[in-house]
Amino acid sequence: MTEQRVIANKPKIGARDGAGSASAEPSSVAGPPGWRSKKLVVLVAIVALLGAGGGYWFLAGPGAGSRPAAAEESPAPEPGVVQELEPISLNLAGGRYLMIGLGLQLTAEVEDEIDPSIALDRTIALFSGRPIEEVSSAEGRAALKAELVAVLEGAYHGEVIDVFFTTFVTQ
Repeated sequence: MTEQRVIANKPKIGARDGAGSASAEPSSVAGPPGWRSKKLVVLVAIVALLGAGGGYWFLAGPGAGSRPAAAEESPAPEPGVVQELEPISLNLAGGRYLMIGLGLQLTAEVEDEIDPSIALDRTIALFSGRPIEEVSSAEGRAALKAELVAVLEGAYHGEVIDVFFTTFVTQ
């Protein structure tokens, strides 16, 4: 026969009391039931109020005036001469044609004429293959002109600030 001795009846770490009785030490969460959820709601309300106050301060309050003025307004470039380009004929969709002539509004800083080949290439790429209905309507023409201005401003690094149609004939 073997003899067993129990030295101590200590519960294992993290184990609960088997009898289900309450421990003698107070738990780390003290207070009435629902106390934690009320604390969370109050904390969320405080954070929301601080965020709203900060938003007011920077967008509409005293902090709004401290933004740098240079970022808000940039002076428009001064217009210079208009460089006219010879009209070119383009193929549209459905066997139709467009004869288009351009006038490039340059800035006052540009002293010499610019190379027209870039403007002609971008115009051909933008207008070729378009349906006649898009090119001949006032809304379509205005949209294509705005897109051409944006493309040419980038291509000429800000030297071209506007485009005028000097010839615009569809067939």
